[in-house]
Amino acid sequence: MSKRLRSREVCADCSAPEPRWASINRGVLICDECCSIHRGLGRHSSQVRHLTHSSWPPSQLQMVQTLYGNGANSIWEHTLLDPSASVSGKRKANPQDRVHPNKTEFIKAKYQMLAYVHRMPCREDDSVTAKDLSKQLHSSVRTGNLETCLRLLSLGAQANFFHPEKGNTPLHIAAKAGQVLQAELLSVYGADPGALDSCGKTPIDYARQAGHHELAERLVEIQYELTDRLTFYLCGRRPDHRNGTHFIIPQMADSLDLSEFAKAAKKKLQSLSNHQFEELAMDVYDEVDRRETDAVWLATQNHSTLVTDTTVVPFLPVNPEYSSTRNQGRQKLARFSAHEFATLVIDILTDAKHRQWGNTCESPKDNVELILQGINSRHNSESQDNDYDSVASDEDPVQEATCSDSCNDGRTKLNSLKWQAPSGPQPPQGPFGRQPLRGGRALSMYETGSNLRQYPHRAEPARSDDGVVLQPFQTNGCSLEAQSTVMENDYDPAPNHSELEDAGPLQATDTDPGAEEDGTLPCTEDVICKTEQITKNIQELLRAAQETKHDSFLPCSEKICLAVTEMAALFPKRPSSETVRGSLCLLTSSASRLHGECLKAAEHCPCPSDIQLVTQQVIQCAYDIAKAAKQLVTVTTKENNN
Repeated sequence: MSKRLRSREVCADCSAPEPRWASINRGVLICDECCSIHRGLGRHSSQVRHLTHSSWPPSQLQMVQTLYGNGANSIWEHTLLDPSASVSGKRKANPQDRVHPNKTEFIKAKYQMLAYVHRMPCREDDSVTAKDLSKQLHSSVRTGNLETCLRLLSLGAQANFFHPEKGNTPLHIAAKAGQVLQAELLSVYGADPGALDSCGKTPIDYARQAGHHELAERLVEIQYELTDRLTFYLCGRRPDHRNGTHFIIPQMADSLDLSEFAKAAKKKLQSLSNHQFEELAMDVYDEVDRRETDAVWLATQNHSTLVTDTTVVPFLPVNPEYSSTRNQGRQKLARFSAHEFATLVIDILTDAKHRQWGNTCESPKDNVELILQGINSRHNSESQDNDYDSVASDEDPVQEATCSDSCNDGRTKLNSLKWQAPSGPQPPQGPFGRQPLRGGRALSMYETGSNLRQYPHRAEPARSDDGVVLQPFQTNGCSLEAQSTVMENDYDPAPNHSELEDAGPLQATDTDPGAEEDGTLPCTEDVICKTEQITKNIQELLRAAQETKHDSFLPCSEKICLAVTEMAALFPKRPSSETVRGSLCLLTSSASRLHGECLKAAEHCPCPSDIQLVTQQVIQCAYDIAKAAKQLVTVTTKENNN
């Protein structure tokens, strides 16, 4: 950027000359003082990057400069441009204002409260308004008018909107038209480069077919931005995606924590569900961004005039879209030393690579039977030593897979980072309900809080695989409390059972708040007997899935639910052991989900593509039931032998 051009630029928030920082998702340039406030807002409100000292994808920097030059700031200050604003006393900050409280209050009102954004006329049905705006966005991205699209996004248009008539998303349209900067803007707001159109093609496919090969390569980079950023943080290198290298796991053995404590933490990381793992990876990405921005900040400041209270961001700011427990866990990431944090990052990179590519399997039931073998082996020494199933072991790479996807002809790769879409004729909208992607799905930085969830009045709720609205960190029927205990318990998820009251044919065992905690456990032989009954019924269900006998799903699920109910009845209503409560929660909620999926297969007669999805869900539920049953056998055996 030339000095002559920079001399004409002013801070979007206070009009100070020669701003040195940019807010990527707001499309504005800002000065050092205002940047210190933006950093305190968090990435969900403003993603800041230094114009010259930070690493930029060239097209992303061009996108920000274009937005700034075309007046993007007027979107965030719309009502301040009204002459009546001066009469009412509203005004923007100026360079002479104090950082606290003047500039801080203005910037928070501008970007957190969206106090000066043009508001659409009130309508009874906001979803209709959002749909209309999204359709306008779908049409606008074929042009180069970036500020129009940013305005639509600021009003609630959805970057992942699936157009029911056109059968694709705005990113498909931008990719086909070769609109690189539109693609950058959509991606910052959560657009998925791997989203499928009605014919099964991605925006990457559209770009390649239209001859926009540079754009196609950039979209591939966006798909892998999260893991690429973690790798670059550790070793300063990025994978060569053009040549098919999508992961680099830095070799830093001398810098890693190899203690037994760290090894146990790694196993617990591997035991996380895919949703939990994604959430943790996103939080670690945010912490990497905070640490890197801190380093750039300190390197670019005039230390003789450094004002501490305008620069310090000691931990990740609170994101109001996340639960309090997750926010606490995010803040605890700042306590990791460089040594400990590098170990965690490498563990996440290793697990991310494995979860995406996995291993080939010969049949849909293979992964579940790895668990079943452990259950049926009463004298298995591993089951005496830990509460985790064999798929969480890092000794045998064949058994490390943590999800059970249906493997067509034994050739499909396991894809543990896949979002499962609700069944239905139309792909869902929004980044929390995407179509399952083919060939593996990468974690993108643009899923780390930068999408429209930053606008609470427009955000769509996250949904479970079957379309049920989830509370923050609710997954598989349980509420994940792991983030608050990430440091003390090393990724050990502790479910909240109060959210299982609508569990269907099964009820959670811990729904009576008045009941006293009971430390007694049933006889080990009784638990093993019920577990073998569950195992037998699961094996019958898996045979039906392998032989595509979908009409057998429901009878099998009814047997499994009955066996699970009998198993749960062996335990007290409110066990004092947190491990027992968590296992019972997983057991009963998974059986309820299994019954619901089997009902779906029996009642709705889905098409072949949908029945494959239902089958995957059925297998995953069976896996979770088997895992929970084994955990109950393990803990019961251990406690009764003490």
